[in-house]
Amino acid sequence: MKALTFSTFGNSDVLEYIEIPTPTLKQDEILIEMRAIGLNFADVYRRKGNYHLKGNPPFVAGYEGSGVVVDTNNNPDFKIGDRVAFADVPFANAEFVAIPVSNAIPLPETISFETAATILLQGLTAHYLATDSHKTKIGEMVLIHASAGGVGQFLTQISKLLGAKVIGLTSSKEKAEIALQNGADKVFLYSEDWKSQVLSFCPNGVDVVYDSIGSTLSDSFEVTKNCGQVVFFGMAGGDPDFVNPRMLMDTSKTLTGGDLWSYLTSKEERIERAHQLFNWINSNQITIAEPTVFKLSEGKKAHDYLESRKSTGKIILIP
Repeated sequence: MKALTFSTFGNSDVLEYIEIPTPTLKQDEILIEMRAIGLNFADVYRRKGNYHLKGNPPFVAGYEGSGVVVDTNNNPDFKIGDRVAFADVPFANAEFVAIPVSNAIPLPETISFETAATILLQGLTAHYLATDSHKTKIGEMVLIHASAGGVGQFLTQISKLLGAKVIGLTSSKEKAEIALQNGADKVFLYSEDWKSQVLSFCPNGVDVVYDSIGSTLSDSFEVTKNCGQVVFFGMAGGDPDFVNPRMLMDTSKTLTGGDLWSYLTSKEERIERAHQLFNWINSNQITIAEPTVFKLSEGKKAHDYLESRKSTGKIILIP
């Protein structure tokens, strides 16, 4: 089979689209012929050697995708031709992927392969952030960093769906418009003294900040009200400053870490959360921007486009 691989760490030039062996199935695994694959920043970090990586060279990145069952491996829950998707299985950047039965999410006919590869990782992240890391309440004021990004767009829509008001933060007027289209009540730019603007709009501070930037963590606490919460779930802008526990005590603020893998712990969790997303999409309560599509063989172009920060929606790869 063909796969997008790398054998050394570095920029997108290390990527190679080559022939590698088709996976040999273990017990409780099924073989999927891939139809669409989600590209995420974690794949860039893996290519650079900055993130956890499974296997041996040539490495195959990718953890998210959708396809059709071509070998059930005698697992009675599936049959040849079943449509499935996954959000947490390695080696997805390939024509065929072996996935554990427990990680396979049945895909309704109403959800396309492309939609599944677009929404699962980012959508499930937004889902746990808004329902578990912070239990969103009606009337709350929510601040979302990188609100025009993939997770930010879903998180904005889900927070609004659950009854909150949303302030978005983003880097350009074009991205601000995208955040507003997704339902943000107000959007501020990072370049325009956003802390003062947030506190002018919400003088007592916000109820919760979702911070995926990292380097902004101290700033996030400054705009959080007493007894409020900051949810830290990414480091797109670099490592955060250390948080002073005395500050947390004096202001009764809470710092919560967020990682999707802490929540996708069973087959039931994966299916329940994914089907909640599918239902919101089918009922038009959540809308999805059209993804940018590259062939899997054009992986270098896709990585370059993702790293350019020009993309606002999802990038998917088609074998």
